[in-house]
Amino acid sequence: MPAQIIQTNNTPFNKIAIDPVTLDIIENALRNARIEMDATLVRTAMSPGIREQGDAFPLIADHTGKMIVGQFGSFIGGFLDNFEGTLEDGDMIFLSDPYSCAGAVSHSNDWLVLLPVFKDGRLIAFTSMFGHQSDIGGKVVGSMPINARSIFEEGVRIPPVKIWKKGEYNDDLMKLVMHQTRKPDWCQADLNALIASCRVAARRVIEMATRFGDDVYISATQELLARNHRAMKSLIAMAIGEEPVSFEDYICDDGMGAGPYKIKCTMWREGEKVVLDFAGTDPQSQASINFLLNENMFKMFFGIYMIMVFDPQILFNDGFYDLIDVRIPDGSLLKPKFPAALSGRTHALGRIFDILGGLLGQKTPEFLNAAGFSSSPHVFYSGNDKKGDWFQLFQIGFGGIPGRPMGDGPDGHSLWPGFTNVPNEFLERYFPLLIERYETEPDSGGAGLHRGGNGIHMTYRFLAAGTISIHDDRWFVPPWGVNGGEPGKRARKILEKADGTSQIIGNKVEDVHVEEGDQLHFITWGGGGWGDALDRDPALVGKEIVQGLVTVEGAKAYGVIANANGVVDADATETLRGQLRQERGELPLFNYGPGIETLRANCETETGLNAPVQPVWTTLEAAE
Repeated sequence: MPAQIIQTNNTPFNKIAIDPVTLDIIENALRNARIEMDATLVRTAMSPGIREQGDAFPLIADHTGKMIVGQFGSFIGGFLDNFEGTLEDGDMIFLSDPYSCAGAVSHSNDWLVLLPVFKDGRLIAFTSMFGHQSDIGGKVVGSMPINARSIFEEGVRIPPVKIWKKGEYNDDLMKLVMHQTRKPDWCQADLNALIASCRVAARRVIEMATRFGDDVYISATQELLARNHRAMKSLIAMAIGEEPVSFEDYICDDGMGAGPYKIKCTMWREGEKVVLDFAGTDPQSQASINFLLNENMFKMFFGIYMIMVFDPQILFNDGFYDLIDVRIPDGSLLKPKFPAALSGRTHALGRIFDILGGLLGQKTPEFLNAAGFSSSPHVFYSGNDKKGDWFQLFQIGFGGIPGRPMGDGPDGHSLWPGFTNVPNEFLERYFPLLIERYETEPDSGGAGLHRGGNGIHMTYRFLAAGTISIHDDRWFVPPWGVNGGEPGKRARKILEKADGTSQIIGNKVEDVHVEEGDQLHFITWGGGGWGDALDRDPALVGKEIVQGLVTVEGAKAYGVIANANGVVDADATETLRGQLRQERGELPLFNYGPGIETLRANCETETGLNAPVQPVWTTLEAAE
């Protein structure tokens, strides 16, 4: 039974023609309201993940629940269809359980707040925001156990409930929820920040409707949706053909010794609609790397990618959703069955963007991006400091962004454009550690006409005994290059003990004990390269040697001979490039590096780690 909207004024909105100036003013006011949501959040949240890194996502929707501004796309239509209750002025919804909202939030650490906005007795908008909580209970610190076999091991699960009801705050509910977390002070402050952000946006919407009139405001939101629909319709016709194209990529492992896990998508156009079919994706994992992919969320991912590649001036919103048909097999890695664990879904989330790049570029290689979004590296560190006080750190790391048609991939950048790093000064002030190194990892970006972005080499020196956990990927299957570009280098993690010994540790490990003085070298993957590396300007390669982005030895991948001062030997470079061109074959559209079985055979030698074994599913699971 769908949600019942309680309005004291049921007068329908009148559709009004909107002039371009008014539409532009309302559009930019909505943009600013979204920015103000972010600003409110970072000023009132406490956890480093939200306050310092911005791991939270705002949304302003129209009166039917379609996103007008935001990032992940709206879940509100699906929520309204399935919420068995009422929504009225003074209510606010709170939830975190992915299975209760079809994956609108993709793991239980993401707490979501939804505020219906009423004006003069009529529903005129929704505002919403969700953010990653640093701890929600569960079996491990940070609530993201790699080895979880079900969502019940991952902390408190909150179904859609009213945190505010007719203007009354549900204090008992909050006491119950905060009792489950190891950091109730952070969680309470972060939740209050989500609430405040939604209320700020609601005020701005009401101000706009008051200034222009309710009918004008509602008509403007509908025109923004319609404009986006027209733009996306043109982009789809231009960039996507009727002949199916497929692409597949892999999550390296599940943290429990099995892998890689395949994600496959096939794309084609039927009339004015595009179909994206994930048939052929592996069945769900027994571990926590499953990703409950909400279809509307993926439609937004697709739209963002299309817009950013082909026409970045377009304001993306939910207006184009009826142009996209997303098909995800039940029981697969991207639509696991309850109660499958979900806390490690970030690797699949990142890999989706690599797959979109591989799909969209096959018809138009000049717009093709290499691989490199790939994952969102996490590090956890917890224990008691020398005063006996409890501490716990959750930090998101960055890898190399792929080489692109318009230039090099950024070095050590976030998968999400709005994310920032946690300042080293903040880490050293509030946690018992020192940052000994924070720099680019030279040569990690794939060679190409446009170089893939380098990964990051970050070294933590621990000043108190404790435990660390790591979530990362791209350590086994490298990020591929395109249009002749080379793959990026893979991630690796090294634990250097205080006694001088060191060991290579996995990229998905839980509860590793560290002592005072130990150092963790956290090295992330680089992005794949774009285009023929032998066409790159030798002087630019020499400059990057001086900058520490490329080594003297690494310059040879570009056919460049230079010294440590970046001085290029032009004659030797010309000779080397001629030899390399003569020796190589035809440059591939996609350069994946060695095949999976070759990677398995060479894994221990190349990475110092045992190769993951092929996942095994029952006949029933594989059939589904």
